[in-house]
Amino acid sequence: MIIIGEKINGTIPKVGKAIAEKDEAFIRDLAVKQAEAGAHYIDVCAGTSPEVEEETLIWLMDIVQSAVETPLCIDSPNPRIIEKVFKYAKKPGIINSVSEEGDKCEVIYPLIQGTEWQVIALTCDNRGIPSDVETRVEITKILVEKAAKYDIAPERIHIDPLVMALSTDNESLLKFIETMKRVKEMYPSIKVTSGLSNISFGMPLRGVINRHFFALAIYAGMDSAIMDPLNRDMMTTLLATEALLGRDRYCRNFSNAYRKGKIGPKK
Repeated sequence: MIIIGEKINGTIPKVGKAIAEKDEAFIRDLAVKQAEAGAHYIDVCAGTSPEVEEETLIWLMDIVQSAVETPLCIDSPNPRIIEKVFKYAKKPGIINSVSEEGDKCEVIYPLIQGTEWQVIALTCDNRGIPSDVETRVEITKILVEKAAKYDIAPERIHIDPLVMALSTDNESLLKFIETMKRVKEMYPSIKVTSGLSNISFGMPLRGVINRHFFALAIYAGMDSAIMDPLNRDMMTTLLATEALLGRDRYCRNFSNAYRKGKIGPKK
């Protein structure tokens, strides 16, 4: 499982406060802790007003890259901002994200052509987020076909089928899994990703719902997750699920993490 650490995001109140106060030590500590917890990429999202997003993203990128060797996941809803800050990345990472909204593909795909950069691709368009599987699959086809024009192979794409809240769509998980199954049948090397909290929006015991969604999604074939690697319960779920699926030889990863106090209840 590829872990994309989600903690450095200005929409999180404590992080937003640190950004506003230019608290470099706070951001640096978050980067180090996520890397040590097992994040393969560190997401950086300014979450600020458009007027200061570019300078804030550059500031965040510089801090994270000086603190850890973990590559970045550059996160902005505005492809023009990503285009401007892209040159400040020291090594290939992930762009978050493209979709069929506006001209996102036309801006981002040329940017990563001929590189090792990967990209998260959302199954939405100018009409919004589709509720049905068929439309998500059709949008995936368009995103992959556009990528191919820039020599971006499916293995560099993380498709996000945009799981809906279970409280509004009782078949949300089932549709997510069916979309993933059909996408992987068309493009066996493509990756599928997701955030882990949308599924539980509006429900009690959100952490429980999120963890069960995570386990079932891993079993169904999800390859990466935008998640909090500092969440002990979520990391416990991840390592336990991978052990149960035979992906952890002699359960070494699970056992080592337990012995080091990284998973399970805090002692």
